[in-house]
Amino acid sequence: MKQLTRKQFDLLEVLATSPSLQTQRALEKSTGHSLGTINRVMKELCELKYVADGKITNAGIAALEPYRAKRAIFIAAGFGSRLVPITFNTPKPLVRVHGVRIIDTLLDACLAAGINEIYIVRGYLAEQFDQLLYKYPMIRFLENPLYNEANNISSALVARYMLSNAYVFEADLVISNPSIIRKYHYTSDFLAIPKQRTDDWCFRVKEGIIQEEKVGGEGDDIWQMVGISYWNDADGHKLSQDIATVYASPGGKERYWEQVPLVYAKSNYTVEVHACSDEDIVEIDTFRELKAIDKTYDV
Repeated sequence: MKQLTRKQFDLLEVLATSPSLQTQRALEKSTGHSLGTINRVMKELCELKYVADGKITNAGIAALEPYRAKRAIFIAAGFGSRLVPITFNTPKPLVRVHGVRIIDTLLDACLAAGINEIYIVRGYLAEQFDQLLYKYPMIRFLENPLYNEANNISSALVARYMLSNAYVFEADLVISNPSIIRKYHYTSDFLAIPKQRTDDWCFRVKEGIIQEEKVGGEGDDIWQMVGISYWNDADGHKLSQDIATVYASPGGKERYWEQVPLVYAKSNYTVEVHACSDEDIVEIDTFRELKAIDKTYDV
């Protein structure tokens, strides 16, 4: 099947995931393309029989299949030391916020996007994750025996052969807008929040492409990193090798896993940034932040 152009993909994605947005004005707003471009690309899609009468066809759905997110990997093996004392007895992803486990918000968003192949890499208090199977029987667990002696690259090493057409999640994020987890992706990307200034992990971005990962930055090209990324088929296969190579290198065990494609094997990847907002997602990093969000912990 012929590869879609980016503009063809953008229109088909909207027609597949938001069928109510069928007017040209709605497509213009949702894709960011001009009316002239939309008219031209819609004509191309009709000629390819991917669209008929303004609606996506079965052939159009088939054309999107290579771009579909097929699986999700959750990095959930760590201790969560900055969330003590809660994490003395509970892995961080299983901590409840307003009565809901942190990881549930991520799992529910995956299922809403049609992602049913789900892997959780576990380590600290691993057996407690079994409780998830009552609500999410499709989960498969991957064991990380090295979680206590290496950084999260050790979890990526365990899951390195599952990274094609896959989301990778840090498992300590609370999602309030599930739609930021998308069913289709044209290429590999990282969720991030545009910021004028941040002291957190961030990206320097040029024309939508991540140029640099660093801690802290300011300016119009700075995006605060969110620990959710997507890797297409080709990049997932490259990651399976590059993760193992970086892990085996001097100091490799101390790396964060995303430094493989963004720093140490950067030339092998072109990773886009995909925008979200502070209202969409919250990372609960410390016990103080947990208490600020959920007052039941402030005792």
